[in-house]
Amino acid sequence: MPETPRAEGGASSAAASYKTAGVDIDAGDRAVELMKEWVKKTQRPEVLGGLGGFAGLFDASALKSYERPLLASATDGVGTKVDIARRLGVYDTIGHDLVAMVMDDIVVCGAEPLFMTDYICVGKVHPERVAAIVKGIAEGCVLAGCALVGGETAEHPGLLGPDDFDVAGAGTGVVEADHLLGPDRIRKGDVVIAMAASGLHSNGYSLVRHVLLDRAGLSLDARIEEFGRTLGEELLEPTKIYSLDCLALTRTTAVHAFSHVTGGGLAANLARVIPDTLHAVVDRSTWTPAPVFDLVGTTGQVERLELEKTLNMGVGMIAIVPQDSADVALATLADRGVEAWVAGEITDRGDHGTGAELVGDHA
Repeated sequence: MPETPRAEGGASSAAASYKTAGVDIDAGDRAVELMKEWVKKTQRPEVLGGLGGFAGLFDASALKSYERPLLASATDGVGTKVDIARRLGVYDTIGHDLVAMVMDDIVVCGAEPLFMTDYICVGKVHPERVAAIVKGIAEGCVLAGCALVGGETAEHPGLLGPDDFDVAGAGTGVVEADHLLGPDRIRKGDVVIAMAASGLHSNGYSLVRHVLLDRAGLSLDARIEEFGRTLGEELLEPTKIYSLDCLALTRTTAVHAFSHVTGGGLAANLARVIPDTLHAVVDRSTWTPAPVFDLVGTTGQVERLELEKTLNMGVGMIAIVPQDSADVALATLADRGVEAWVAGEITDRGDHGTGAELVGDHA
């Protein structure tokens, strides 16, 4: 009787399969079943079909009421914040971050968020874990007013560890051409309204992790008195989703532009919407950043300018409005539970070399 063939090194050459290679299709199907109820909560009337198709369908006839509809699109992820979620084993908040990063970019031009798709890449499919991530994405979509029309979960054994994962998403919105917001609308004398961030949001976590975890050796389970909770809970605080708040502003008062404060910090992102002839001046003394920003700065001896070009420093979204619209804008945001304040103004560019700057010291 011939010997059973053996692989080099003595390993058995038993029949291979996708599952023995590390990809479990059954686990993927289980994850889809678990996430269905959450995706259903995001549905808008324009969405056709359900999960399981090769493409998400959105009825574009809903756009017939527009004179000249412009589609706005954006794609993003949440960076290394996923490492905090992985370390803590908390997966149902990271989806809020994903939706915020995508849909708050879209609303900057005045567009209404319509629908979103997600991409979840894992080393090993744990159905409940994937479903928890999608639950967070779905909850975020509800807060942004958009539908989650589909997505993809990919299992990459050998490339990612069994507990490793990453998330990304893409979204689409629509705005009437005549209502498009941006630099062309901004005028000298406009005011800069800042909307408070919920925390670090989803930018600068490579610096945060390097300073607090790698260098200082702080534990995510350590309770920080200034936070009133653990370090891990503070770092996982979901990114605030401003989409519906911004749209409410466009309905109640004149808005010339928005700026989503993400990677690069407040000044750099604000400069992106300032025309070449004008300049935005933001006064630091109008707000006090949350304690987490001071912890990163003092623990890592990070210079202020480095902090400000990496982290949001307590401001997640900016609205630029005419001076006579500021009170209505602030009242609208207050009614919606959004902390906001006048943080600066638009002036002539003059000799300034950049489109925006921060002046003064924090309160």
